Amino acid sequence: MKDNKSNNDVCEITVIHEDVVDKVKKLMPEEEKLYDLAELFKIFGDTTRIKILCALFKSEMCVCDIAATLGMNQSAVSHQLRILKQSKLVKCRKEGKVVYYSLADDHVIKIFDQGFSHIEE
Repeated sequence: MKDNKSNNDVCEITVIHEDVVDKVKKLMPEEEKLYDLAELFKIFGDTTRIKILCALFKSEMCVCDIAATLGMNQSAVSHQLRILKQSKLVKCRKEGKVVYYSLADDHVIKIFDQGFSHIEE
């Protein structure tokens, strides 16, 4: 099996460009922020959560409605909604005995729009 890696992908000499390294190090976000960002992207790494978020783009919904829309059981949907709520991607409000879920803010839509643009290139 032939290696698809091109020789152009690897430096032929070992040289550290100190000015570039120093500049980039100074511009890098704090380690904690990078960790938080990685955790956010992990949330988007689950198809069920992606489907729930897409459903909530269209309308505020209760667990029963989300479960019916996605063909899932309510327990599984509730579990994923808990994760999305802890991640501050969705919020909820209670009306009588019914809890309605919606997107926490427009950032989620922007992230999806960027992701769709990227995969459609």
